[in-house]
Amino acid sequence: MIIYPAIDIKGGRCVRLTQGRANAETVYAENPADVAREFRAAGSVWVHVVDLDGAFAGEPQNLAVVQAIAALGMKVQLGGGLRTRAAVERALGFGVARVVIGTRAAESENFVGELVTAFGDKIAVGIDAKNGQVAVKGWVATAGISALALARRMDALGVATLIHTDIGTDGMLTGPNFPAQEAMLNAGKFRVIASGGVSRREDVVKLAELSLRHANLDGVIVGKALYEKRVALGDLLEITGG
Repeated sequence: MIIYPAIDIKGGRCVRLTQGRANAETVYAENPADVAREFRAAGSVWVHVVDLDGAFAGEPQNLAVVQAIAALGMKVQLGGGLRTRAAVERALGFGVARVVIGTRAAESENFVGELVTAFGDKIAVGIDAKNGQVAVKGWVATAGISALALARRMDALGVATLIHTDIGTDGMLTGPNFPAQEAMLNAGKFRVIASGGVSRREDVVKLAELSLRHANLDGVIVGKALYEKRVALGDLLEITGG
């Protein structure tokens, strides 16, 4: 199981939002690349990056920062505002290893299908769920479809990786929504990256145990717990072997 330490970028800085609210922002670093450098030093191969400005604006806004992170030699998984093929191609050209399609995946299956055909495993779909329903456009709107229904549609398109975020637990340090994550694991053949709520090492231990029952649990995104020093990245990497 892979640990994906998270870097959320807003205004060029490393921040965290509570439950995705733009008015609930905490700044943790002025230079996100410095944070990524620390993650790399701890042994992380991957880093999960979200362009929050891009998520709200509808197109990437911080690609120069993303490029600086990719230049460190880490595998960057990028989400936020990737709603056109041109934006996806540009991000991949900047050295991103995997892009995450969120809002557009809920709006257009054809768009996702074309990307999967063109770029294969470099395309992941982000399903952000609030009370089981898909939230889009920086979590400020709902898509009128359940998370599990959208997941099954993405599975039919051949999407290899889904990032399932439970908005209710995101940034709250209350522990993951394990039943919701397990339901997602049972919904298709895709790999699942769990996101939302990790607050202590025991949460990661429990997810690692879940991965023994569900081989498609690819990993977990850890954000605020790292910044608040509730967990140590090196320790989590030892627990999971990745």
